[in-house]
Amino acid sequence: MAGSPTARRRRLSIELKKLRETSGRTCAEVGAALDWSGSKVNRMETGHGRVQPSDIEALCRFYEASAEMREFLKSLARQAKTKGWWQVHGSGVPEWFNIYVGLEQEASSLRQYQCEVIPGLMQTPAYVTELHVGGSHMTPADSERAIRVRIERQEMLAREDAPDAWFILSEGALRNIIGDHGVMREQLEHLLHAARLPATTLQVLPFDSGTRPVPGSFTILGFPDQEDPDIVYKDGITDAVYLEEEHHVREYTRAFDALRAAALSPQRSLQLIKNIIKEHTR
Repeated sequence: MAGSPTARRRRLSIELKKLRETSGRTCAEVGAALDWSGSKVNRMETGHGRVQPSDIEALCRFYEASAEMREFLKSLARQAKTKGWWQVHGSGVPEWFNIYVGLEQEASSLRQYQCEVIPGLMQTPAYVTELHVGGSHMTPADSERAIRVRIERQEMLAREDAPDAWFILSEGALRNIIGDHGVMREQLEHLLHAARLPATTLQVLPFDSGTRPVPGSFTILGFPDQEDPDIVYKDGITDAVYLEEEHHVREYTRAFDALRAAALSPQRSLQLIKNIIKEHTR
């Protein structure tokens, strides 16, 4: 089984929780039976604790899981310990964002709304650099590593197995001048190119859409295996929020669908981008 170690860790947590819930026991009860703390069981089920092969053996015996399930869980645990390509950049990618990149690499669908800046998967090196110069709390070396990771992440949109990616940008994200007119012209031209990739769809939410604004940007990631539920991601300056509960995902999906209905068609969106490019060439 190949894939992102982050996604494997998440799947392992999901499977362990399913086994416990099927057994009808609480974390405290499982912990007591195995001479562990209930918090250790909870940490393993939420992805916050390292799961050792001996832990899997003990849990599978307790839950009377099949040999096939035991080997499956061990395989997930082994892959969860490996490092993703983005993690070699060290402190240039903070831990809270490491998690997102790992999930993003495994996603089969990506729905993203951006209200202030161009999506990271569509940013040019010059645009990314200006964002870091203008507001980054990182050292120059870490900023350089972070920029490199962001550019490398963009390769996923051009892969043969690229995720079904749907981006909605507010018009403000297109008109916010990051850097100078030259940087913006290059960025918007690159945006046109990225929007024409086979698995990518881009729409612009114009100022006059009449739509009630959504408070903040967000991303909904979907995965190829139905056992891996969708997840909503919202980031900040120093941390991020991951929402997995069904009602959260449902509400953000409804919000995205409403934005999609109010936004310009993909064709009209590209025309608006072309018109804004002209404004940067005067």
